[in-house]
Amino acid sequence: MAKPLKEQAFATPDKVAELVQKVYAAIQQELLPILAKMKLYLQNPSTRTILFKPIKTNIVEAHTQVESLLKAEYSAEEQANINMISIQDLQTQLDNLL
Repeated sequence: MAKPLKEQAFATPDKVAELVQKVYAAIQQELLPILAKMKLYLQNPSTRTILFKPIKTNIVEAHTQVESLLKAEYSAEEQANINMISIQDLQTQLDNLL
């Protein structure tokens, strides 16, 4: 019988917490230059918003999937240690990047 996900070497709570933090850092480091280039070439804010919406939607959907997995596979204490931000906070952060 297979071990639970959180007991797999790649999915220990510490590894997941590290990955979550790397993703948040990448969002900040990678999206900011992209959005700066969008502002340079696209003067209209509504155009930038329209183009950014699918990116935002994909990020939020991936976050939702990871959050669901954490709720299903990890204890409340482990979830707290992994320290994922809420979907609302993520959406606010992404909106503030524009």
